[in-house]
Amino acid sequence: MNNPTTETISVPRFTTLNHPADILRGGLAAAEGPVALACSFSVEDVVIIDLLQEIAPETRIFALDTGRLNEETYETAEAISVRYGVTIDWYFPEREAVEKLEREKGLFSFRNSLENRKECCRIRKVEPLQRALKGLDGWITGMRRGQGATRGEIEPLEIDTAHGGIIKINPLAFWSAEKVWAYAKQRHIPVNRLHRQGYPSIGCAPCTRAIEPGEDERAGRWWWESPEHKECGLHSRSQ
Repeated sequence: MNNPTTETISVPRFTTLNHPADILRGGLAAAEGPVALACSFSVEDVVIIDLLQEIAPETRIFALDTGRLNEETYETAEAISVRYGVTIDWYFPEREAVEKLEREKGLFSFRNSLENRKECCRIRKVEPLQRALKGLDGWITGMRRGQGATRGEIEPLEIDTAHGGIIKINPLAFWSAEKVWAYAKQRHIPVNRLHRQGYPSIGCAPCTRAIEPGEDERAGRWWWESPEHKECGLHSRSQ
């Protein structure tokens, strides 16, 4: 396989799953233990939260507060908490690591090189994710194949070998952006205001911009880098 961190799950009865609800049910059954949703409050993630209310409302939801999120993202998190009555478990980077990074390299070191950018992501995202996944048998993401070059081959259910071989569930893997938005509108789900301002993909504020017509969905993420590098380390895939 060309991906060192995930493997497609090969349980026969799950190989034909296509609809997000079926993928969620299949993934939860395959995990056979605690599963949580990693939520960035994108339209994809809030759609999954809505789906989970019908399938497994007890599913834990966690989010990574990097310290550099947009105000609109916090607003969406609050709106989702109120709408569904859910608790969001927030994880933060280690204070000492952030202080050392900013003291030694400044506030925008991530724009100086790919190595520096990955260092910032590792401190603010990857390490907190590792803590959030402890004790889990599976985690849910909002990734879709249509989101860009780094995600074109994701499968609905994968074995995440980078995190101890737990199940990685991608319920929206086969859905287009149009299907996601149609569902969100039909269900009147609170959506991040930045999406309507030209941000199909939203991360940290200084690393995200609106895209131009015709650009890739993730063109606004780390726009100074090549498309094959546009991951933060949470979902690393070789190309």
